Amino acid sequence: MERIKTIRHLNDRHHFTLVCQNFAQLGQFVHIDNDVFRAIKASTPGSYTFILPATKEVPRQLLNAKKKTVGVRIPDHVVTQALLAELGEPLLSSTLLLPDEEEPMTQGWEIKDRLDHVVDAVVDSGDCGTEPTTVIDFSNGEAEIVRKGAGDVSRFE
Repeated sequence: MERIKTIRHLNDRHHFTLVCQNFAQLGQFVHIDNDVFRAIKASTPGSYTFILPATKEVPRQLLNAKKKTVGVRIPDHVVTQALLAELGEPLLSSTLLLPDEEEPMTQGWEIKDRLDHVVDAVVDSGDCGTEPTTVIDFSNGEAEIVRKGAGDVSRFE
């Protein structure tokens, strides 16, 4: 987390996301009632990040300090799913938007060229696009659309 903060020049208030392989893993880190579970289950895996109340399993540094929430997602990308299966635990995630840049970095060759000296490895899985995930905040029990992105928001409106 500290290395990501350094690379992106982030402060301690930046929100990271836990990228989970499946619902079993996600359930370890967030409190989720039946209605919210059904809404999220219908949208995952996919291009959504959900903000939910965190369990005690979530490190304090990842929590929204005031709301005690954390962002979680279950991606549908085959390479990410393979990494998560191999690791057996979530990945910490943040968009790779460097300081003073308008667009996030998404090309493996470019990331390696610019950041090889500060990262351990770069996995190039092809073009992932630049459209961010759709962010839905369920911290109050109701869906609040925080950001419209790649995921369809119609089921949450």
